[in-house]
Amino acid sequence: MILSLLTTTAAAALAAAPPVPATAFHDDAPQNIVVTAPFARDADSALSGVTILSGAELVREIRPTIGETLARTPGVSATSFGPNASRPVLRGFQGDRVRVLTDGIGSFDVSNTSVDHAVVINPLTADRIEVLRGPSALLYGSSAIGGVVNVIDSRIPRRVPDEPVHIDALASYGSAANERSASGAIEAPLLGKIVFHVDGSYTKTGDLETGGYLLSPGLRAQAAASTDAGVRDLAGLRGRLPNSAAETWEVAGGAAIVTDTGNFGVSVSHYDNFYGVPVRFSLDPAVEAENVRLKMKQTREDMRAEVDTGGTVLEKIRFRAGHADYEHAEIEDTGEVGTRFFNDSYEARLELVQAQHGGWRGAVGGQMMIRNFNVVGDEAFLPKNETQQYGVFTLQEFTIGAIKAEAGGRYEHSILTAVANDTLGNPALDRRYDAYSGSLGASIGVADGIRLGLNGSHTERAPSAEELFANGPHAGTQSFEVGSPDFAKETSWGLEGTARAKFDRFALSASVYHSWFDNYIYETQTGEVRDELPVFQYNQAKARYYGFEVEASATLAKFGEYDLIADGSADYVRARIVGSGPAPRIPPLRLLGGVELKAPRSSARVEVEWSDAQDRTQPFETNTDAFTLVNAAVTVQPFASNRTTLVLSANNIFDTVARRHASFLKDYAPLAGRDLRATMRVTF
Repeated sequence: MILSLLTTTAAAALAAAPPVPATAFHDDAPQNIVVTAPFARDADSALSGVTILSGAELVREIRPTIGETLARTPGVSATSFGPNASRPVLRGFQGDRVRVLTDGIGSFDVSNTSVDHAVVINPLTADRIEVLRGPSALLYGSSAIGGVVNVIDSRIPRRVPDEPVHIDALASYGSAANERSASGAIEAPLLGKIVFHVDGSYTKTGDLETGGYLLSPGLRAQAAASTDAGVRDLAGLRGRLPNSAAETWEVAGGAAIVTDTGNFGVSVSHYDNFYGVPVRFSLDPAVEAENVRLKMKQTREDMRAEVDTGGTVLEKIRFRAGHADYEHAEIEDTGEVGTRFFNDSYEARLELVQAQHGGWRGAVGGQMMIRNFNVVGDEAFLPKNETQQYGVFTLQEFTIGAIKAEAGGRYEHSILTAVANDTLGNPALDRRYDAYSGSLGASIGVADGIRLGLNGSHTERAPSAEELFANGPHAGTQSFEVGSPDFAKETSWGLEGTARAKFDRFALSASVYHSWFDNYIYETQTGEVRDELPVFQYNQAKARYYGFEVEASATLAKFGEYDLIADGSADYVRARIVGSGPAPRIPPLRLLGGVELKAPRSSARVEVEWSDAQDRTQPFETNTDAFTLVNAAVTVQPFASNRTTLVLSANNIFDTVARRHASFLKDYAPLAGRDLRATMRVTF
C-alpha cells in the first residue's frame, strides 16, 4: 500500500513538471563528485577512502567481472576464484562484509555466500563505479563494514537524450581467454520527458591462458614426489586453466519520466551465465578431481523515484526498490545437476534529504531487505532460510569555515530463521539481532589545497545465514562448511586518519586505519575430513585490523597539449585473530606505479604492479609468492565530442605467474598470463 502510494504520488508530480533541458543528457558527474550518498559529495574532502571509475579510465579497466575490473584500485583486491567468479576484497574484508550494489541497492545474488558464486552485475553496462571504504559505507547496511561497491548504470534513465535516438555501444577482445564481449544500449525520448531504454550484452570466453605452471610450487613439489604416475604428471601442468570457460548474456528494458524536479522509472532485466569452476587437482590418486560448472540465471525488477520538493525542510525525497528471482545449478562433470540454489530477494530504500541551512545539510532514511534462500540437492549445506533486515539511518554534515564535521548513525533489526532439516541435523531456528552503528569525524583545511581528517566509528553486524546455519558439503568450493547458530553479533571500534593535498601539478590522498573487533566471525580449515572433503569451520574471536592506503600523482612536464604524469599507489592491511594468529586470506603489501603521457583526447601509459609475498597464514593455509606485473595501454578519443574511446592494452607483458592471496583457489588457478586487449566504446 505504501509503495503504491509513493509511486502514484511521484508519477503525478513528475508528469506535471516541465522537461529537463536536453543538453543535460551527456553531462556526466565530475570525476571528483561522489554520488553514492544521499547528496553529492566532494571526494577531495571525504572522511574516508573513495575511488571512482568512469569515462576512459573505466573503459581501460573493464573486465567481465566486477572483482577484476576493480582489482588495481587502492585498497581493493579480488577473490579471483578463477576468471568468472571474482568479487571485490576491500581492506582485507570479503563476503558478507562488503556490499556490492547496483544503483544503490543489492545485487540480489548469492555471491556473498561462497566465492565460487559470481556477482550478478555486468561491468559492461556500467556508466560509473564508485568504491567507498570506511564508516560512510554503513549507510548501506551493517554488512558494509569493509566498504561498498556501487555500480551505476542508466537502465532507469535519469536524463533526456538530446537526439531522437541515443546509442551507446562497447566491444572488447582479450587474448588470454579468447574473450569476446559486446554490449549496446538504446534510449529514445517521447513527448520531451519520457525516456525508453533497452540494453543487452554478450560475453564468451575460452579456458584462461595463465603465465606458467598451474599448481603452486609447494603442490608441484608434492606431486613430483608422488609414487603415482598420474599424480606426478600434475607437476607439469601449465598454460591453459581447465574448465574456466564461460558464456554470459543479459537483456534489459526500462522507462522513466524525467523532469527538472525529479524522475520516476522502472526496469526489468534478465541475466544468464554458464561458467566453469577451475579444477582443483587432487594429489591423492584415490580421489578424482571434479569439473563443476554453474548455470546461473536471474530475472530482476527495479524502480526509482526522486522528487525535488523545493521545501525549506526537505529538499529531495528519493525512493529505490527492487526484487529478483535468482537460481543457479551446480552441474557435475557427468552432466547431472548436483545442487540447486534459489534466492528470492526484495530491497527498498527511502531517503529524505534535508534542505541546506548555512553549513548544515543531512539526510535521514529507512531500508528493508528480505531474502528467501534455499539449497536443494545431495550437497545442500544449508537449510531453507529467510533473512529480514529493517534499518533506519542518518547522515549529518556541518561546515564551519575550514572545518567539515560529519556524524552518522544506523540501527538495524535482523531476523534470521531456518526450517528444520533432518539431513543437516538442525531443528527449526530463529535468531534476532539489534545492531547499532555510528560514526563521528571531522576534517580541517590546514592550508590551501591541504586537508587533514580524523573519524571514529562503532559498528555492529548480525551474523549471516551461512555463518549461522551451514552444516554440509559444498561442491563448488569442495569443502564441508560448518557454522554455529549460537553466534553473537559482531562488533568493532575503528579509527581512521586521512590526509589530502591537491595543487595544480600534484595530488595526494592517504588513509590509515585501525579496527578492534569483538566476536569477529572467520572461517578456517580445521584439518578434519567429512564426506571426503576438508572441513571449514566458522569461529568467533577478538580480532585486530590495521593498514593504510595512499595514492599520489604529479605532472612532471608539459609538451604542448601533452602532460607527462607520474602516479603511484600503495595499500597494506595486517589482520590478527587474537589467540589464533594471522587472519586468513589477507592481501599482502602492494605497490603500483605508472607513467602516462596524456592529452585531452589521447594518452599512453606504462605501469608496474608489485605484490609482496604473504607468509602470515592460518594453519592449513599456504604461503603466496611475490609477483610483478607490467602493463601498458594506449587510449584514443578521435572525435572532439569524446563520444568514442578506443583502448589498446597489453597486460602482464612478461607472462608472469601471479596468484592473489585472497583467493581460495590460488594454489590451482593463477591469474591470466599475457593478455592483449582491444576495447572500443562508441556513443552517438
